[in-house]
Amino acid sequence: MTYNLIIAGIGGQGSILASRIVADAAIQAGSGVDGDLKVRVGETFGAAMRGGSVASHVRIGPDVGGPLVPKNAAQAILALEPLEGLRIGIPYLAPSGLAILNTSEVMPIDVKVGAASYPKLETIKAALESLEGRVYLLDATSLALEAGNAKTVSAVMLGAWANLAELPFALEQLKEALQGRVPPKTVSTNMKAFQLGFEAVASD
Repeated sequence: MTYNLIIAGIGGQGSILASRIVADAAIQAGSGVDGDLKVRVGETFGAAMRGGSVASHVRIGPDVGGPLVPKNAAQAILALEPLEGLRIGIPYLAPSGLAILNTSEVMPIDVKVGAASYPKLETIKAALESLEGRVYLLDATSLALEAGNAKTVSAVMLGAWANLAELPFALEQLKEALQGRVPPKTVSTNMKAFQLGFEAVASD
């Protein structure tokens, strides 16, 4: 069975980095004695500039096809920005799939100029729940700041995902992949952010 994950956000938030961390963990798992996992990663961009929509698709399994997740087939969606979670979740979230949304909003340009309105978080959550998915709201930005760096939002989200999902590899492999991908001087901060995200959903 193929595990399909989409990490959505705004350019510069770290969604591509997070997808590479997940891919590294899957590659490590697949290189073991009994490992048979393959991984494919693909990105879609709403705008070719910092601040545009970015969605990173990660597909993991013994027989993975194309790099992009098919519609209605994502077992999990991590949204570093809530509206991006809605945009990706409606077409891609599988029935009974998991959606984790950072509650920190980044207003798109059409909202800033008054051409559109930003939906309430409750509306976004309800729309995703209507797909029979499991939806969690998490203030990942505040947790990243608590860890010591706002840029560790993606680590927070990976931590929450690690707690709530059935990972296609071992938890320790994900942690090792995180440590291997971030700059050496930020490893401790990122690991703290990961743990804060993990613990934030522990009681759910």
